[in-house]
Amino acid sequence: MGQTIAEKILSAHADRQVKPGELIISNIDAVMVQDGTGPLAINEFEKLNKSKLFNPERTILFIDHAAPSPVKELSNSHIVLREFAKKYGAVLSEIGEGVCHQRLVESFVNPGEVLLGADSHTCTSGALGAFATGVGSTDIAVVMALGKTWLKVPATYKIVLNGKFSKGVYAKDLILYLIGLIGADGATYKALEFSGDGAENLSMSERFTISNMAVEAGAKAGLFETDEKTFEYLKEKGRGELFKEIKADKDASYERVINIDLSEIKPMISCPHTVDNTKEIDKMDKVEINQVYIGTCTNGRIEDLRVASNILKGKKVKDGVRLLVAPASRQVFLQALEEGLITTLVESGASIVTSGCGACVGVHAGILGDGEVCLSTQNRNFQGRMGNSKGFIYISSPATAAYSAIKGYISDVREVL
Repeated sequence: MGQTIAEKILSAHADRQVKPGELIISNIDAVMVQDGTGPLAINEFEKLNKSKLFNPERTILFIDHAAPSPVKELSNSHIVLREFAKKYGAVLSEIGEGVCHQRLVESFVNPGEVLLGADSHTCTSGALGAFATGVGSTDIAVVMALGKTWLKVPATYKIVLNGKFSKGVYAKDLILYLIGLIGADGATYKALEFSGDGAENLSMSERFTISNMAVEAGAKAGLFETDEKTFEYLKEKGRGELFKEIKADKDASYERVINIDLSEIKPMISCPHTVDNTKEIDKMDKVEINQVYIGTCTNGRIEDLRVASNILKGKKVKDGVRLLVAPASRQVFLQALEEGLITTLVESGASIVTSGCGACVGVHAGILGDGEVCLSTQNRNFQGRMGNSKGFIYISSPATAAYSAIKGYISDVREVL
């Protein structure tokens, strides 16, 4: 019997062939924490009385969720991360360097690897053909010390994508459509494996967006086969020699197969207060907005800023609407500056905030007021997610977000494309 991508990668890391539902001990290639989960993991690591990290060069600590820190308590957490990195030789990603998941695909993760992170959206790196998933801080502490941990091998849903997107439709619309189709818990502890000619046609940026939100359907991982686009991306990032072919066997067994015609997808909106509360844009009532947020680990890449800039060029954000833009990393920020995208965005009325998580996690840089409505390109819209349980969060693609910022209410970007 053939194997899925997840089964192949985990077999290689367990040094034997594995099957779905089986508990295994897996070797781990890379491990990460961020400033919210990191101090907890460090505390547990120190309880183990280990004098060194198993693999300090592949242990990455990110200061991104509260960057720069808005309160002294979080500043103290940052000190904990900095001192730990210095003491044990771990890699530290400082304020302004970017969101952990963007930084991981830019600089740290490679095809065929297993990445564990103390953050649920670690699954983003699955777009590189890696088994990447989130676990708790205690599990991370053990991996930091031993370089291995236990995992349950997930069964796999095969998502077959056919055709191409219509104008005004993007990868974000696809993943919102899928989550609405199967539900927020529809793929709990499954691996989502994306395939078909539609998947082959997706850019790496689009694949990252899709893998990032696999967890919003409950999935343990969101995986793509590696191909020429994967190789070119790694080559661009200086890691071309680490490319390897990662593909499922033709006779692999899947728990469920879902076929999606990309040409039938419309711009999608996720409505409060659950991600699977999705609607096609033309079925939305008029929803006026107070804030638009473009960025995050889901849609803060250079391609997303290009889309937003093209729509906003020569236009102004509607009076009464705040447009916040957070490039996902310093690398993205610098490229956006070079291309003139930042100038276009600022001239339209946008405020550019530090590369990091910012308003998405409700810590700083865009917290909502009582009753305010935000249209965001982030991945979650749970009640209180943006720092106020009395706020309302809608989720869309960067194109829909940018056009809605001009109109002042959630709008169909196809009107201008």
